[in-house]
Amino acid sequence: MALFDNGLKGNILSGLAIGIGAAVLAPAVMPVVASVMKPLAKAAIKGGIMLYEKGRETVAEVSEIVEDIVAEAKAEMAEVQKETVGPEGESGA
Repeated sequence: MALFDNGLKGNILSGLAIGIGAAVLAPAVMPVVASVMKPLAKAAIKGGIMLYEKGRETVAEVSEIVEDIVAEAKAEMAEVQKETVGPEGESGA
């Protein structure tokens, strides 16, 4: 039991010391960290916006290509259907 009591006191004291140290150093460290992190955050946001816009353009181009292919396939199907059906609506075979 004495071992646990000493261990808890050591952990509490070291945690308290770390907390006080962080509270003392935070006002000095935060402006430096903020000055470094702000440009990095802006660059990440700009990159995300550019990636989003490029993705939208790519999706629009792909959908246009797919629409063209579908239209061509429908036209070919209509052409084949006209060839197989005679002028009187009967099968040409």
